Amino acid sequence: MSSLSELDAAVVTCRACPRLVAWREEAARVKRRAFLDWEYWARPVPGFGLADAPLAIVGLAPAAHGGNRTGRIFTGDPSGDALYAALYDLGLSSQPTATHRGDGLELYGVRITVPVHCAPPDNRPTTSERDTCRPWLARELELLRPTLRAILAFGGFAWQALLPVLTTAGWQLPNPRPAFGHGAEARLTSPGEGRPLHLVGGYHPSRRNMSTHTLTPTMLRDVLRRGADAAELPPRLHRSRPGS
Repeated sequence: MSSLSELDAAVVTCRACPRLVAWREEAARVKRRAFLDWEYWARPVPGFGLADAPLAIVGLAPAAHGGNRTGRIFTGDPSGDALYAALYDLGLSSQPTATHRGDGLELYGVRITVPVHCAPPDNRPTTSERDTCRPWLARELELLRPTLRAILAFGGFAWQALLPVLTTAGWQLPNPRPAFGHGAEARLTSPGEGRPLHLVGGYHPSRRNMSTHTLTPTMLRDVLRRGADAAELPPRLHRSRPGS
């Protein structure tokens, strides 16, 4: 797979994890009452965004009635509602809402992906499922590498999934290994390359985190801004809009 478009096309055919295949397809059969007229995607959900993005955002996995329904990551669920509104506020997306794959949404300077591409029961993939899915993430970051300057990891699961992928790819982690936290940052170097890679941690914009105010819209925008600054995105792309 020599391009992200080829990788995305291959990802959606994967059936490597029997539990996840069964769950994503069962969710599509049963559906939620609000989505009875939807034909669910019910396949692995590929990454979304630019092939030359300086900033990668890494989440957890698709939601059973979000990305598993719409076919696009962080689309059609409360996590996506929070994330895309914040991206729009910072000038990193073309619109504040994401409802389906054909809604016209574009990202600016950003690629969004996940360590596990299938919706897991209770939003909890196993470590085995994470590790089975790891080669997809590794290849995606390898293809992004020529332009990639920063990665924003939403949640401890994404942070821990990223560390072995980055070290295998040749990035050198600081010692001791960086611990996850909201606003945590680590600077990774690679022999022979002058440009470091910045890893930024942030709480996942899940319904629970947002409703309990563990993560607020202001906190979400702030950590996204830190990722954008670390990625050296042009200020015009992440300037806050009036009132944000």
